[in-house]
Formats: sequence, C-alpha cells, structure tokens
Amino acid sequence: MTEDSTIQPSASSIDRENAEIAARLDEAAALLEEQGASHFRITAYRRAAREIATLDRPVREIYRQGGEDAMVALPGIGHSIAGAAGQMLDTGRWPMLNRLRGESRPEVLFQTLPGVGPDLAQKIHDTLHVDTLEALELAAYDGRLEQVPGIGPRRQAAIRDTISARLSRRLTDRRRSAQPEPSAELLLDVDRIYRDRASRSALPLIAPKRFNPRGERWLPILHLDRDGWYFTVLFSNTAMAHRLGRTHDWVVIFFSQDHSGEGQRTVVTETRGPLEGQRVIRGREAECRALARDRA
Repeated sequence: MTEDSTIQPSASSIDRENAEIAARLDEAAALLEEQGASHFRITAYRRAAREIATLDRPVREIYRQGGEDAMVALPGIGHSIAGAAGQMLDTGRWPMLNRLRGESRPEVLFQTLPGVGPDLAQKIHDTLHVDTLEALELAAYDGRLEQVPGIGPRRQAAIRDTISARLSRRLTDRRRSAQPEPSAELLLDVDRIYRDRASRSALPLIAPKRFNPRGERWLPILHLDRDGWYFTVLFSNTAMAHRLGRTHDWVVIFFSQDHSGEGQRTVVTETRGPLEGQRVIRGREAECRALARDRA
C-alpha cells in the first residue's frame, strides 16, 4: 500500500492490507507520543492497531459491508479511527498521518479530481484551507468551492459527484448532514494558546517536507484536548502563506470528537474592515464579529 494510491487487495494480500493499516496507526501513535499528545489518544491508536492487526477477516470486507458503523462495532475502534481506516481504504491516503510526518500535500490529492490540474489544486488549497476529500466535499455542498477562481457551478458539481462516488456513501452522508464544529470562542482560545506557546518555544517542532530544503525543524505543533474536542494545531505551511509572509500568523486548527469526523479551520489576523487587527476564523467571520461586539 502506497500513501498516494488506493489499496488494491488480492486474496494473497488480505493479511498484508490489515497489517499495513495497523502499522500506520502504530506510527501515528508513536508520532503523537513524540509530539506530546495525551496518553488517552496515544493508547487509542495503539489499541486500534492491535485490533486490526489480529482480525480474522479483511478489514476492507468489514468496511464495504457496513461502513463506519461496522468498524465502530469492533473492540477498541471509535468513529475517528474508523474514519481514518476508511480514508486509507477509499483513497490510499491518511492526511492526519501525513500531517504528523510533516508531509501534508493535499494539492496532489486534489489533482486526481476531474478538470483539476496543479494550478487549480493549489488555488483550492490556498482559498479553502482544506486538506482532505471529505472537507472538500463539504465545501462543494455549502457553496464555498465556488469562491475558488476558475470553479463555476458545473465544475463544482463534477468535483462533488466524483468525490461522492469515490468515498463511502455511508460515511460522507453522515459528515455532510451533521458535521459538528467547536464554538468560535473555543477555536479562538485554542489559537491563542498555540501562538502563546509557540512564541515561548514551548512546543515540539516538526520538519515539514515542503518549502524546507534544509529539512529544519521549525514548525511548532500542538495536540490539545479541550471541552470534549481533540485539536491538532500548526502554522500554515502553504505556498500562499509563504508568499504573503504569513507563516507565523495563519494558524490551521484540525478538530475532531470520538463520534464525528475531522474538520479544520484557519485563524488569521484580519487586515481590513471592522475586525482589522483582530484574530478571525475564516468562514466564520460573522461569529467573530458577534464575539467582538459582546466583548466590547
């Protein structure tokens, strides 16, 4: 199984496929431990890895027959890990593991969609700050994808239909209809904690593979459990962030709960309008304005 290609099992590779998914979960647990995540989170990934490695049937068969619900029915596997296994089975990729490795390149994944070349894939990532097909599908349904230059209604529909066909319907229907998010106040608080700890050199550093020819460890990473949410937080390492000199201003927050899929938001310092100079959550500006009024 390669990171950028869909897993293609055969009768002789059933055990190998289960073992490779388990190995990725174990690697994620090791990286989370190295990066200071909670013991609960680390243990959950290791427990799930053991369960999948010792299954007496192909994990793909379980997922194909019952989707995420069937995966969750296995001992030691919650919704977030079931979703991770589903991503690996559907696309051959697990964006969270790439993120922990410092290898996140979502524009490569987006180029597998119809009519999306390198330039458009980069615009999608820079405009929407999304890293997964699941997050991109949500953007296609709620209208945000049309904000990307070069994408009109017809291309948006084609992208949406392709993603829907590629992903498990059981999983994507659930995410599209009821994807919860932390409150704007909580996201801004997590952003504040991250930037404060990063400024004090109080966070582990990873060496991103992109825009880092010397392989230096410069990107602070934070894993945080707060109010029933699990957060992973990093500065944005996109081409646009580097081009505009915002690599230490734009903060990307990934969030999940055990009963829901992963979501993400980007927090920036607003450069114009009534919130100029204040921290704002992209896509949730109205809530940030309301919070600012309440605080005032």
